[in-house]
Amino acid sequence: MLLHRAASRFLTVLALCASFAAHAAAPQPPEVAARAYLLIDVTSGQVLAAKDADKPVEPASLTKLMTAYLVFDALKSGKLDLKQTLSVSERAWKMPGSRMFIDPKMKVPVEDLVKGMIVQSGNDATMALAEGVGGTAEQFVEMMNRQAKALGMNGTTYRNPEGLTVAGHITTARDLATLAQRLMRDFPEYVPFYAIQHYRYPGTPAANDSNRNLLLFRDPTVDGLKTGHTDAAGFCLVATARREVASLGKGKDGLRRLLSVVLGASSENARAAESQKLLNWGFTAWDVVRISQPGDAVVSPRVWKGRASEARLGRPEGVVVSIPAGQGAGLKTEVSRPDPLVAPLLKGQQLGTLRVRTASGEPVAEVPLTVLDSVEESGILGRAWDAVRLWIQ
Repeated sequence: MLLHRAASRFLTVLALCASFAAHAAAPQPPEVAARAYLLIDVTSGQVLAAKDADKPVEPASLTKLMTAYLVFDALKSGKLDLKQTLSVSERAWKMPGSRMFIDPKMKVPVEDLVKGMIVQSGNDATMALAEGVGGTAEQFVEMMNRQAKALGMNGTTYRNPEGLTVAGHITTARDLATLAQRLMRDFPEYVPFYAIQHYRYPGTPAANDSNRNLLLFRDPTVDGLKTGHTDAAGFCLVATARREVASLGKGKDGLRRLLSVVLGASSENARAAESQKLLNWGFTAWDVVRISQPGDAVVSPRVWKGRASEARLGRPEGVVVSIPAGQGAGLKTEVSRPDPLVAPLLKGQQLGTLRVRTASGEPVAEVPLTVLDSVEESGILGRAWDAVRLWIQ
């Protein structure tokens, strides 16, 4: 019995040590004074740090990220044009909270309404855009919820386009990160709106011209995205920054982007400071390593019954992984995939996983691999011949 207990204790200690070692392998994030937060390396797609990322919270004006997503979609599809003007309804004019200061006597260009919604977080501009795209605010909210579902934002329900406190108007840090990444990926041509430091519509108060995102004035690498605040939500900020990294290459390919979501900070300055803290930590505590260039195959396995003899598996954007700083040497990679591979294979079809570990064996990332080029079925004779060869194997 004593021997059994001693052995049990020894195994427990070993398990604790192993757990500690695995935990210690990843850099520990700084203390962040917020109800919830999330830090994502957009370049690699990895979560670097998180706290209560799936906890339901009020989004406040971060709601306007979804409003902008739908407005940008309407612009991209041609349903809306930046130069066209929209009327300002009584409802938009009377919106409480942050304002652009437009009124029903005005017909305002869409471009100015977008700037008013983003730079000044104007609830009046947001309502005018929602009515312009959706017909009514209620129909626009239905569009918001359909889009949230399509993006996989399962913890989000919208009740309005601007973010004022209403029962059931909720989201999560993870959903906000999903939305922000898709907005940047799907509408890169409109992302520069989020870097505008000063804007006001002619005739409106000069004191109302500054972007609420203080990081735009403190860190030249920050280029967005959105602030939010209500009494219930606290002070919130979704921030993103791009910095050059030599390991990724030169020019545009050498830029690494991080995205932070900080929810429920105590003040406007605190949300900026805590976001800056997370971003700086992410850039310094984690390195990035390029495993493959955009469009290059990570592996090219044999394909049976196909017009091509090999399938190129990889990622169109290439494979980049985030690793603890200083642990880039001696990375180990392993690909798991179905075997044998039988045509047809479609371009973009997920087919296998690349697992990356440090030299010491600690897991770093799992990256899904897709088919880079379609492989069509071969003719009847080719398929028959490969069927025989597979049977012999």
